[in-house]
Amino acid sequence: MQPSEPDLIFSNQQKQIKDFAFDAQVVEVFPDMISRSVPGYNTIIDTIGRLSQRFVTDDSNVYDLGCSLGAATLAMRRGISANNAKIIGVDNSAAMVERCKIHVNAFKGETPVEIIEGDILQTKIQNASMVVLNFTMQFIEPAKRQQLISTIADGLKPGGLLLLSEKITAEDNTCNELLIDLHHDFKRANGYSELEIAQKRTALENVMRPDSLSTHQQRLSHAGFNHVTPWFQCFNFFSLIAIK
Repeated sequence: MQPSEPDLIFSNQQKQIKDFAFDAQVVEVFPDMISRSVPGYNTIIDTIGRLSQRFVTDDSNVYDLGCSLGAATLAMRRGISANNAKIIGVDNSAAMVERCKIHVNAFKGETPVEIIEGDILQTKIQNASMVVLNFTMQFIEPAKRQQLISTIADGLKPGGLLLLSEKITAEDNTCNELLIDLHHDFKRANGYSELEIAQKRTALENVMRPDSLSTHQQRLSHAGFNHVTPWFQCFNFFSLIAIK
């Protein structure tokens, strides 16, 4: 993936902080933003590639829902050894989709990839052996999250895998505040100022609404996933696997 511009979006005092959006400005700095904001992101992406090698089957579809610039898509493309599989990446940001197509086309691979601008809630999941929701669910309206998980479960083949990565809220308030503080320390260590941290937090307040781990697990169980386990957590960021 091409190097991005440095993330300076919130470096200057803003008179009015708008809700965060995945627009053209964010696209330009997104890789830098993610690497400096999400602990363990590269580990998660690498593991998505490894899991695709293990779970993607011949003649099946693979979905990257909320594909952004295609990091997970490309990791799966490198990992897939199955024959006649296809990756479908979906994102509702026109700017993200445009840049994602450039990234995907820059790397040759055996597995065909289709990148679509669209609403993942309206995306039909069918004949799927693997689905990725990598820090996507937290931006979906909470009342529609069960619907999304159930749609994915219905479209997965038996033995198919869902990888779900999210920012979470700890149910114990003391622990939750500690995890938030540790995350902010992580961002400070990566060069973000107090102003940047505060302004971005405000921008995300109405846009990103994280759940607790138990809420995610209950949704997955309700949708019919038989095997669910967290495999990664750093501060208030985690990733789990769910097998149908």
